[in-house]
Amino acid sequence: MNVIWRTLLVILRARLRSRREAPLAPTEVGRIRLTTMPSDIDILRHMNNGRYLSLFDLGRWDLLIRTGLFDAMKQRGWYAVVSNETITFRKSLELWQRFEVETRFIGHDDKALLMEHRAVVDGEVYARAIVRARMLRRSGGTVSHEELFAAVGRPEGLPDVEDWIHDWAAASALPPTKAPAPSVWS
Repeated sequence: MNVIWRTLLVILRARLRSRREAPLAPTEVGRIRLTTMPSDIDILRHMNNGRYLSLFDLGRWDLLIRTGLFDAMKQRGWYAVVSNETITFRKSLELWQRFEVETRFIGHDDKALLMEHRAVVDGEVYARAIVRARMLRRSGGTVSHEELFAAVGRPEGLPDVEDWIHDWAAASALPPTKAPAPSVWS
């Protein structure tokens, strides 16, 4: 199953859940249930490492919709783009294996929101990703945290962001889009 169809299905289910259930608080963990499909498998017969990040996008869609952040973004002409992400694998997901994608906001730095995703089977973490995403305007420019929190409220109770995450974000950053970034191999 192509990820676009899964995305549309997750969006529909999140919309239905948000009508039936109370909205998720920004500090809560969102969970969606998935199955490893044949299109997720690589030649080694387990989930392809690149597919995890695509499936973690589904967890982000679910969380954004169920917390109400997506509607606030849409009303204001904002959208989020991933600027950094890192993933660590622990165990392989096999064909037809059911798993949950757990997603939560873990905080922010001076420019971006930070989220954590986990692939979980029977309560056990198989893979974990940290994602850093910036909020942009369709009309151009970046949405400041002040604007974002004024529109949706500042979440209380977020855990402190671990130091290594800030270090990772700084170490893996590329130059801004208007600065030169030549491809020179040393």
